[in-house]
Amino acid sequence: MKIADGVLLRKVVVVTDETYIEMGNELGRPVRKSAAAAVIKNPFAGRYVEDLSVLIEAGDFLGGYLAKKAREALGITPDAVENYGKAAIIGTAGELEHGHAILHPKFGRGFREECGGADVCKAIIPSSAKMGHPGTPIDVPLHYKRAAFVRSHYDAIEVRVPDAPLPDEIVVIAALSDSGRPLPRIGGLRKEEVKGEDGLR
Repeated sequence: MKIADGVLLRKVVVVTDETYIEMGNELGRPVRKSAAAAVIKNPFAGRYVEDLSVLIEAGDFLGGYLAKKAREALGITPDAVENYGKAAIIGTAGELEHGHAILHPKFGRGFREECGGADVCKAIIPSSAKMGHPGTPIDVPLHYKRAAFVRSHYDAIEVRVPDAPLPDEIVVIAALSDSGRPLPRIGGLRKEEVKGEDGLR
């Protein structure tokens, strides 16, 4: 499937993580996380290119596309999303900047729409990126979509695709959850106290 000029989507992998019991305590409701990973062809593998706009445009598509798949895996509405995060694993014939070109300039637009809209999703979308080979795992950071300082929602989900990235590929990931950690108790700003003005508090 072609998603941008020279950028082909080879496959999508969706994972879910549901926790029902933590340290012997049965949770009132499960903590559920999901992630959708797209394996795409890197059009710039093996060569240096100054203009990365093709990857930026690919990110514009992938943000909403992957967030929707991750959200639908949990069977929730955009308003029910509480946490979000993103990541990329770049194959060894690429460079780190290729992943960041996808994740940052435009990826967040569609992602936020699938998580309640830009008026609600004020917090920066946390991210991670690394070089890797097929099966390389990555921890995708998660935090509360309205305010980054809500400690109860600092979390992550590990994602790996057994046959990706090949040297000329990039794995792009959108992750989200419908709650914070299972048993948060380290204090700090509670989600009920968020003003939702600056993306921090």
